[in-house]
Amino acid sequence: MTHLVLVRHGQSKWNKENRFTGWVDVDLTAEGVKEAKKAGKLLAKEKIQFDAGFTSYQRRAIRTLWMALEGVEQFHVPVTKDWHLNERHYGGLTGLNKQETRDKHGEEQVHIWRRSFDIPPPQLDRDHEYHPANDPKYDGIDPAELPGGESLEMTTKRVVPYYNSQIVPFILANCNLIVSAHGNSLRALMKELFNVADEDIPGFEFPTGNPLLIELDEGTLNVTSARYLDQGRAKDLPPIPNA
Repeated sequence: MTHLVLVRHGQSKWNKENRFTGWVDVDLTAEGVKEAKKAGKLLAKEKIQFDAGFTSYQRRAIRTLWMALEGVEQFHVPVTKDWHLNERHYGGLTGLNKQETRDKHGEEQVHIWRRSFDIPPPQLDRDHEYHPANDPKYDGIDPAELPGGESLEMTTKRVVPYYNSQIVPFILANCNLIVSAHGNSLRALMKELFNVADEDIPGFEFPTGNPLLIELDEGTLNVTSARYLDQGRAKDLPPIPNA
């Protein structure tokens, strides 16, 4: 049996303020730190020996991974950080309070931006402070690859190829993995793992700091079980394919 753990970062400062965060590199709140540490304690009970970890370029996910690995006393686990696992870029919505955005643009339009699969938010100009081309951490990346706003479909198209090329080989080699990322980059992984339809995937949510433990048949990508470790804060999961 191979184990794959997906964990959304703990509560961030802009989560708490109900703002669209996306690629802005905000930190965890005190509550977010508690959630990340609890994730580590929950994982320790499962007694999984991890072979590798993956996370994004964003500190809220990186710190959550650190604390999860601290909780299982596995600091030695090699970790790969990659921008392809970043959160969806919210474009012109970045930094806006969600309720104020509803008041300005209407509930229906904001719902479309947040929960449609293929409709992106307004795009940011390249010179905008929230465009990743102006963030030094992305200096080594072709600016043409960096988004100024993404739909969930666009996010999926950068996350899934990375998963297939960099993470799948570990799974097929029976390695136990932990991935600390974000609500929408994890949705993209869930879509791939559970074969979720385009129109259905926006309806699935990842609670912050609550590890999703997925078990797969050895040497395959066949999911055999999936459960959130904190059942009191669990969200609905899609059906397991071919179960």
